[in-house]
Amino acid sequence: MSTTALQRPEAKPMMPGPAPVISTARLTLRPHRLSDAPAIAESLSDFAVTRMLSRVPAPFDRQDALDWLIPVTSGTLPDWPLAITDKDDVHIGNVSIELRHGRWHLGYWLNRYYWRRGYMSEAVAAIIERFSRRMPETPVHSGVFADNPASLRLQEKLGFRMTGCGEIYCFARNTMVSHIETVLQSGMLQPPRKMA
Repeated sequence: MSTTALQRPEAKPMMPGPAPVISTARLTLRPHRLSDAPAIAESLSDFAVTRMLSRVPAPFDRQDALDWLIPVTSGTLPDWPLAITDKDDVHIGNVSIELRHGRWHLGYWLNRYYWRRGYMSEAVAAIIERFSRRMPETPVHSGVFADNPASLRLQEKLGFRMTGCGEIYCFARNTMVSHIETVLQSGMLQPPRKMA
Protein backbone atom coordinates (compact mmCIF):
# COMPACT_ATOMS: atom_id res chain seq x y z
CA MET A 1 0.00 0.00 0.00
CA SER A 2 1.26 3.45 -0.86
CA THR A 3 2.20 5.75 2.03
CA THR A 4 0.36 8.58 0.33
CA ALA A 5 -2.88 6.63 0.67
CA LEU A 6 -2.42 6.64 4.45
CA GLN A 7 -1.80 10.38 4.75
CA ARG A 8 -4.64 12.64 5.70
CA PRO A 9 -5.31 15.62 3.51
CA GLU A 10 -4.08 18.85 5.03
CA ALA A 11 -6.82 20.41 7.17
CA LYS A 12 -8.09 23.73 5.86
CA PRO A 13 -9.47 26.30 8.29
CA MET A 14 -13.24 26.71 8.41
CA MET A 15 -14.49 29.76 6.56
CA PRO A 16 -17.21 32.11 7.82
CA GLY A 17 -18.87 32.60 4.42
CA PRO A 18 -19.62 35.89 2.68
CA ALA A 19 -19.24 39.14 4.59
CA PRO A 20 -22.61 40.20 5.99
CA VAL A 21 -24.31 43.56 6.40
CA ILE A 22 -24.61 44.27 10.13
CA SER A 23 -26.80 47.00 11.62
CA THR A 24 -26.27 48.38 15.12
CA ALA A 25 -28.02 51.16 17.01
CA ARG A 26 -26.01 53.86 15.22
CA LEU A 27 -24.01 52.17 12.48
CA THR A 28 -24.18 49.93 9.46
CA LEU A 29 -21.25 47.64 8.74
CA ARG A 30 -21.32 46.66 5.08
CA PRO A 31 -18.98 45.31 2.42
CA HIS A 32 -16.81 48.02 0.89
CA ARG A 33 -17.51 49.48 -2.55
CA LEU A 34 -15.12 51.02 -5.06
CA SER A 35 -17.00 54.28 -4.53
CA ASP A 36 -15.66 54.33 -0.94
CA ALA A 37 -12.17 55.23 -2.25
CA PRO A 38 -12.42 59.02 -1.67
CA ALA A 39 -13.65 58.60 1.93
CA ILE A 40 -10.98 55.99 2.69
CA ALA A 41 -8.28 58.22 1.18
CA GLU A 42 -9.49 61.18 3.23
CA SER A 43 -9.43 59.19 6.48
CA LEU A 44 -6.08 57.50 5.85
CA SER A 45 -4.35 60.66 4.66
CA ASP A 46 -4.50 61.69 8.33
CA PHE A 47 -1.22 60.63 9.98
CA ALA A 48 -2.96 60.48 13.38
CA VAL A 49 -4.88 57.48 11.97
CA THR A 50 -2.22 55.78 9.83
CA ARG A 51 0.52 55.96 12.48
CA MET A 52 -1.44 53.38 14.47
CA LEU A 53 -1.75 50.93 11.54
CA SER A 54 1.06 48.57 10.56
CA ARG A 55 0.38 48.01 6.86
CA VAL A 56 -0.82 51.43 5.65
CA PRO A 57 1.70 53.74 3.96
CA ALA A 58 1.92 57.48 4.48
CA PRO A 59 1.12 59.49 2.54
CA PHE A 60 -2.03 57.64 1.50
CA ASP A 61 -4.13 58.78 -1.48
CA ARG A 62 -7.13 57.79 -3.61
CA GLN A 63 -5.05 55.43 -5.78
CA ASP A 64 -3.82 53.63 -2.65
CA ALA A 65 -7.46 53.26 -1.58
CA LEU A 66 -8.41 51.81 -4.98
CA ASP A 67 -5.42 49.44 -4.91
CA TRP A 68 -6.71 48.10 -1.58
CA LEU A 69 -10.39 48.07 -2.61
CA ILE A 70 -10.02 46.09 -5.85
CA PRO A 71 -9.14 42.76 -4.19
CA VAL A 72 -11.32 43.52 -1.16
CA THR A 73 -14.42 44.01 -3.33
CA SER A 74 -13.68 41.05 -5.63
CA GLY A 75 -15.51 38.55 -3.43
CA THR A 76 -12.64 36.07 -3.65
CA LEU A 77 -11.17 36.56 -0.17
CA PRO A 78 -12.36 34.68 2.93
CA ASP A 79 -11.95 37.87 4.98
CA TRP A 80 -14.66 40.17 6.30
CA PRO A 81 -13.48 43.75 5.60
CA LEU A 82 -16.49 45.92 6.41
CA ALA A 83 -17.03 49.63 5.92
CA ILE A 84 -18.25 51.39 9.03
CA THR A 85 -20.98 53.80 7.94
CA ASP A 86 -23.38 56.04 9.77
CA LYS A 87 -27.11 55.84 9.17
CA ASP A 88 -26.71 58.13 6.12
CA ASP A 89 -24.17 55.67 4.60
CA VAL A 90 -21.25 58.07 5.20
CA HIS A 91 -18.06 55.96 5.29
CA ILE A 92 -16.28 56.66 8.58
CA GLY A 93 -13.95 53.68 9.00
CA ASN A 94 -13.15 50.02 8.59
CA VAL A 95 -13.47 46.95 10.79
CA SER A 96 -12.26 43.61 9.51
CA ILE A 97 -11.61 40.03 10.45
CA GLU A 98 -8.92 38.55 8.20
CA LEU A 99 -7.37 35.12 7.89
CA ARG A 100 -3.60 35.54 8.40
CA HIS A 101 -1.22 32.61 8.78
CA GLY A 102 -4.09 30.27 9.71
CA ARG A 103 -5.53 32.53 12.44
CA TRP A 104 -8.38 35.05 12.35
CA HIS A 105 -7.26 38.62 13.08
CA LEU A 106 -9.28 41.72 13.95
CA GLY A 107 -8.22 45.07 12.53
CA TYR A 108 -9.90 48.47 12.55
CA TRP A 109 -9.52 52.19 12.04
CA LEU A 110 -11.84 55.18 12.30
CA ASN A 111 -11.77 58.67 10.79
CA ARG A 112 -10.39 60.94 13.52
CA TYR A 113 -13.49 63.14 13.57
CA TYR A 114 -15.51 60.18 14.90
CA TRP A 115 -13.15 59.23 17.75
CA ARG A 116 -14.32 59.14 21.39
CA ARG A 117 -17.99 58.51 20.60
CA GLY A 118 -18.04 54.74 21.19
CA TYR A 119 -18.44 53.93 17.49
CA MET A 120 -15.46 51.60 17.34
CA SER A 121 -16.55 49.62 20.41
CA GLU A 122 -19.97 49.25 18.80
CA ALA A 123 -18.51 48.15 15.44
CA VAL A 124 -15.96 45.71 16.89
CA ALA A 125 -18.51 44.08 19.18
CA ALA A 126 -20.97 43.72 16.29
CA ILE A 127 -18.53 42.10 13.85
CA ILE A 128 -17.16 39.71 16.48
CA GLU A 129 -20.64 38.72 17.64
CA ARG A 130 -21.67 37.89 14.06
CA PHE A 131 -18.36 36.16 13.28
CA SER A 132 -18.70 34.05 16.43
CA ARG A 133 -22.12 32.83 15.34
CA ARG A 134 -20.63 31.57 12.08
CA MET A 135 -17.32 30.40 13.57
CA PRO A 136 -18.04 29.13 17.09
CA GLU A 137 -15.02 28.05 19.11
CA THR A 138 -12.74 30.27 17.00
CA PRO A 139 -10.50 32.74 18.85
CA VAL A 140 -9.97 36.19 17.32
CA HIS A 141 -6.45 37.61 17.48
CA SER A 142 -5.52 41.27 17.32
CA GLY A 143 -2.95 43.71 18.61
CA VAL A 144 -2.19 47.35 19.19
CA PHE A 145 0.87 49.53 19.13
CA ALA A 146 2.11 50.15 22.68
CA ASP A 147 1.57 53.91 22.25
CA ASN A 148 -2.14 53.42 21.47
CA PRO A 149 -3.70 53.01 24.93
CA ALA A 150 -7.21 53.89 23.69
CA SER A 151 -7.23 50.90 21.34
CA LEU A 152 -5.90 48.60 24.06
CA ARG A 153 -8.63 49.81 26.47
CA LEU A 154 -11.27 49.16 23.79
CA GLN A 155 -10.04 45.59 23.33
CA GLU A 156 -9.76 44.91 27.07
CA LYS A 157 -13.31 46.19 27.70
CA LEU A 158 -14.61 43.78 25.05
CA GLY A 159 -12.81 40.81 26.62
CA PHE A 160 -9.48 40.63 24.75
CA ARG A 161 -6.47 39.54 26.82
CA MET A 162 -2.80 40.34 26.22
CA THR A 163 -0.77 37.38 25.01
CA GLY A 164 2.62 38.90 24.29
CA CYS A 165 4.70 41.84 23.16
CA GLY A 166 7.05 42.33 20.28
CA GLU A 167 7.94 44.74 17.54
CA ILE A 168 6.46 45.05 14.08
CA TYR A 169 7.21 47.36 11.20
CA CYS A 170 4.91 50.36 10.74
CA PHE A 171 4.90 51.59 7.12
CA ALA A 172 3.53 55.04 8.00
CA ARG A 173 6.24 55.65 10.61
CA ASN A 174 8.93 53.85 8.59
CA THR A 175 10.25 52.10 11.70
CA MET A 176 9.79 49.16 14.05
CA VAL A 177 7.18 49.84 16.74
CA SER A 178 6.42 48.06 20.03
CA HIS A 179 3.31 45.93 19.58
CA ILE A 180 1.03 44.27 22.15
CA GLU A 181 -0.59 41.05 20.92
CA THR A 182 -4.10 40.19 22.12
CA VAL A 183 -6.68 37.44 21.73
CA LEU A 184 -10.40 37.09 22.39
CA GLN A 185 -11.23 33.51 23.25
CA SER A 186 -14.49 31.98 22.07
CA GLY A 187 -17.46 33.03 24.21
CA MET A 188 -15.57 35.80 26.04
CA LEU A 189 -16.98 38.87 24.19
CA GLN A 190 -18.20 41.51 26.64
CA PRO A 191 -20.93 43.82 25.30
CA PRO A 192 -19.89 47.47 25.01
CA ARG A 193 -21.33 49.94 27.47
CA LYS A 194 -24.01 52.22 26.08
CA MET A 195 -22.88 55.77 25.35
CA ALA A 196 -24.88 58.49 27.12
